[in-house]
Amino acid sequence: MAKKPCGGGGAFEVSSSLVESGGRNNAGAAWLDDDGRPRRTGTVWTASAHIVTAVIGSGVLSLAWAIAQLGWAAGPAVMLLFAAVIYYTSTLLARCYRSGGGDDAVATGKRSYTYMDAVRASLGGRHVALCGAIQYANLFGVAVGYTIAASISMLAIKRADCFHHVKAHNGKRAASSCTSSSNPYMILFGAVEVVFSQIPDFDRIWWLSILAAAMSFTYSAIGLALGVAQTVANGGAKGSLTGIGIAAGVTPAQKVWRSLQAFGDIAFAYSYSVILIEIQDTVRAPPPSEAAVMRKATAVSVAVTTVFYTLCGCLGYAAFGDAAPDNLLTGFGFYEPFWLLDVANAAVVVHLVGAYQVFCQPIFAFVEKWAAAAWPDSAFMAREIGLGPRLRISVFRLAWRTAFVGLTTVVAMLLPFFGDVVGLLGAVSFWPLTVYFPVEMYVAQHGVRRGSTRWLCLQMLSAACLVVSLAAAAGSIADVVDALKVYRPFSG
Repeated sequence: MAKKPCGGGGAFEVSSSLVESGGRNNAGAAWLDDDGRPRRTGTVWTASAHIVTAVIGSGVLSLAWAIAQLGWAAGPAVMLLFAAVIYYTSTLLARCYRSGGGDDAVATGKRSYTYMDAVRASLGGRHVALCGAIQYANLFGVAVGYTIAASISMLAIKRADCFHHVKAHNGKRAASSCTSSSNPYMILFGAVEVVFSQIPDFDRIWWLSILAAAMSFTYSAIGLALGVAQTVANGGAKGSLTGIGIAAGVTPAQKVWRSLQAFGDIAFAYSYSVILIEIQDTVRAPPPSEAAVMRKATAVSVAVTTVFYTLCGCLGYAAFGDAAPDNLLTGFGFYEPFWLLDVANAAVVVHLVGAYQVFCQPIFAFVEKWAAAAWPDSAFMAREIGLGPRLRISVFRLAWRTAFVGLTTVVAMLLPFFGDVVGLLGAVSFWPLTVYFPVEMYVAQHGVRRGSTRWLCLQMLSAACLVVSLAAAAGSIADVVDALKVYRPFSG
């Protein structure tokens, strides 16, 4: 019996002869794909939902701050530039899902179930270990960052309601009575993720991705509406062509670091290559090929996110100018319309619940594949708990995924400024995962001749993105250093 490889948690056993034959002679089996696995059911729309859930995170609310650092000239231009880069490199990566390459009409070659599988099939050697280390460190950092972000939104709801009920909007007594720690909310978020983490794989969380994507549109739309209202109340748009200037409280060095961080934030906000192969592995079998489906899904999701990113960033900057806050929703205060802000923050929390799962599924699947291979005869690995006639939970999955969620929660509580560290992880991972590996895999699989015009253009793109990663990493390091100056463990 051959066990299901990584790509969607849990083990599924099929006939070894079926797998060895590639399933081609059993294509008539309605429930199996060409690799002997249960037939995939993903479409352009489910893949788009996964991508939008992963890409449009709560970070969209910080884009007004990023635009404020760069100004009206560079800010929107950088957004459009990186939308184009992400779309192009994502299509290159999608064409490497099958080791045979193939074209958009016919899918041939062996499937890659994970990003690491694709790197192994195309490049091999030390590239695989390097890819895995960067990918999983990045995903772990994102999980911690999402825990912090969700707790901030939950705490904002509590504070807004508290301020409203005490009816003392400017009173120090009211402010002190509404102060609380975010740690309980991190624990609550972790408890919810423990439950949702028992969903076995990507195929089973399509509904959660669609719900999360809808929530991202909800809070983005509220932010847009409030931005428009604030701009109208101001009597016009604020801001300048070059962004925040050198003034009181902003030194020339800070201007440089903030600009680099803003440039990096915009670039990384679009990146989802780290989970693209895992998403592609949910797409139903051809025709058309999985690469063609992912190209359409990428076009839809990048177009949607670009519109929302540009609107949220630009309207937020128009509303607040150089004083644009890190979180667009906090710029409107805690008070009125407090109920609308509560809805927006609640949508942020629901979205992050889904986004956490989308980003963590590759980690879950990798560990479970490794454990199944390491202890194939373990009774603990095979044991299941029945919760109903059609609901059974793997004991190993319950134990390991609960431990993982608990670890991310504790790290979030220990390092409340971990968002800066996540930015550093994003800076370090952007170039290799989003640009370098997709470019090199495409070159290797499709026989792009070294020294040809196409090869030179691809290498120039890779080199330019490497410079961006290094610059953004420098800006993130500066932020981490500043955060360490006032660091207090479990400060919440």
